[in-house]
Amino acid sequence: MGRRILNDALRSIVNAERRGKSNVELKPISTVMSSFLNIMKYRGYIKDFQVYDPHRVGRITVQLLGRVKDCRALTYRQDIKAKNIEEYTTRTLPTRQWGYVVITTPDGVLDHEEAQRRNVGGQVLGYFH
Repeated sequence: MGRRILNDALRSIVNAERRGKSNVELKPISTVMSSFLNIMKYRGYIKDFQVYDPHRVGRITVQLLGRVKDCRALTYRQDIKAKNIEEYTTRTLPTRQWGYVVITTPDGVLDHEEAQRRNVGGQVLGYFH
């Protein structure tokens, strides 16, 4: 998956939030994007999302809540060890109280809290707060 696709989708979400929209449509899609959105939904940053026609180019419709202040995907691959996750999150996120770093691990795509709980490292996909 191209990192540019994920970054464009996340920037579309932030722009729609700033304009006060209630939903946004993302094209093209990928499985990593839907995993990222699953984490955002689980943590309460988006309301829901639906995937349409995933076998071709496809699209995802995301229902927004108005909680996302910033959301980015890293366009470079950055490896992170399990013991360095806490240090990375304090550098990246504005405070400890909100925001999540999304990491792709051998256990799947996880946020930083779940990765610390399972004691696994991986590559940083992006973050949201």
